[in-house]
Amino acid sequence: MACVMDGNGRWAARRSLPRTSGHRAAETTVIDVIEAARTAGVEWLSLYAFSTENWQRPSTEVDFLMRLVRRVVRKHAPLLHARGIRCRFLGVADPRIPPALTRDFADLMTLTGENRGMTLTVAFDHGGRRDIVAAARSLIRSGVPAEAVDERSFAAHLPFPDTPDVDLVIRTSGEQRISNFMLWQVAYAEWMFPPVLWPDFRAPHFLECLHTYQQRDRRFGGVTPNANGERRP
Repeated sequence: MACVMDGNGRWAARRSLPRTSGHRAAETTVIDVIEAARTAGVEWLSLYAFSTENWQRPSTEVDFLMRLVRRVVRKHAPLLHARGIRCRFLGVADPRIPPALTRDFADLMTLTGENRGMTLTVAFDHGGRRDIVAAARSLIRSGVPAEAVDERSFAAHLPFPDTPDVDLVIRTSGEQRISNFMLWQVAYAEWMFPPVLWPDFRAPHFLECLHTYQQRDRRFGGVTPNANGERRP
């Protein structure tokens, strides 16, 4: 499962607060969703925290986000480790990321690297197109002949190639865009767009989305049994 954590700015605007207040309020949701996913038996959870496009935001907001994320990582590292959650960070390539934050990311990955519970991937400074370009460059550098390239070999050159395809993406706030998020991995994902803004999103909302997903018929381009009178052989 994956979540595009959208709506922090609008949450703050509706309360006549600065956008930073919305980002600060999002911390509670992040922990609530992680706990809900773990309790529900979700083995892989990805959270879209900061995109390659988010660097275009005002520098004051970006600086606040860097400080906030560092505080959140340091504050909740013991809890995540105690819960047996393995933490990874997808992206983290831009030199504008403060070195102290990069070290905190690396420290958390080292701390939780041997955990065998849920794997939590935080997409930070992430862009799906950039990952695909990086995989293509890796293939070229490794000398793989063009005729030998297939989906399996290509995927092996993506960051964290052991990450399975995403089954369900939840994007809060009602916006209906992919926003360059894990483009390869979400190719056949189901999507849900609950109208609730991310700072107001809680475990019951998450579990409702999970229940709705479980009722869906995933066909992956095929047809359901008995469709148009046809029966399963």
